[in-house]
Amino acid sequence: MSRARGLAGHLDRLCDRYGTDEALRLDPVSIPLGYPDPLDREVAAFVAAHLAYGRVEPMLRAIRAALAPLEDRPALWLRVRSEDDIREALEPVLAQWCWRFHTGADLAAWLAAWKRLDAESGAGLESHLLPRGPESGDEPLSRVVQRLRAELPGTYGIRFSLPDPKEGAACKRWRLFLRWMVRPAWPDLGLWRRYPKDQLVIPLDTHVARVSRYTGLTGRATPDARMAREITEALRRLDPEDPLRYDFAISHLGILGDCPGVRHRSTCAACPLYTVCRAGSGSRR
Repeated sequence: MSRARGLAGHLDRLCDRYGTDEALRLDPVSIPLGYPDPLDREVAAFVAAHLAYGRVEPMLRAIRAALAPLEDRPALWLRVRSEDDIREALEPVLAQWCWRFHTGADLAAWLAAWKRLDAESGAGLESHLLPRGPESGDEPLSRVVQRLRAELPGTYGIRFSLPDPKEGAACKRWRLFLRWMVRPAWPDLGLWRRYPKDQLVIPLDTHVARVSRYTGLTGRATPDARMAREITEALRRLDPEDPLRYDFAISHLGILGDCPGVRHRSTCAACPLYTVCRAGSGSRR
């Protein structure tokens, strides 16, 4: 218990270090935060979370360019058009757009899928991803993923956006979208009030996996669904009410290049995690 309290203190200081406007500016959640309307924020988050991979600054440019054709009210823009109209309007505009695995045609199909799911619910995506009864959050997420696999083109970009938690995938981008939509504290949007917060799982990327291994939050080597849950449960023991409040800081320690991956006093002593880090060490000078 004393070690857990000690680690929580170090992670709290890490949160203080990265809980800044400058860190937020370099995070994709800053883009949906720029829209005043809740449903517009959801559309922007649906795009931004699923394009959230690769180098930060070009990724942010790609997200903004992807949303630009939807003007200032992306949800309304999608709602007043048919799916065919969405594809016809976007594909020529985004013909030269791409972000690594995703093409303009992928993005048009992705937005048409949001329009279809929103039309069924009348209120965005929350009801589609909401657990039913005793379900965990994995069951509705798997249903949505399997449905979209069947309905959307089978391009590499689309398939990249559709990992299934029931198949052992960590589902980093879906978990990021859910964190943004459900968690009500900074820096997240907190727009969905019915989705149970205790079903959130940490968005596991290479940075979170690495720092979590260094600090003993996980003993697993493979960054999969089991690792994501192990880290989430370890963080829940540190903060039962809001375990994912640590995610932003842990991920940004790696995203911003502040963690070199090898423990050296000269480069690491200023890090709040230095004394609890188990990274391989070289010279301590």
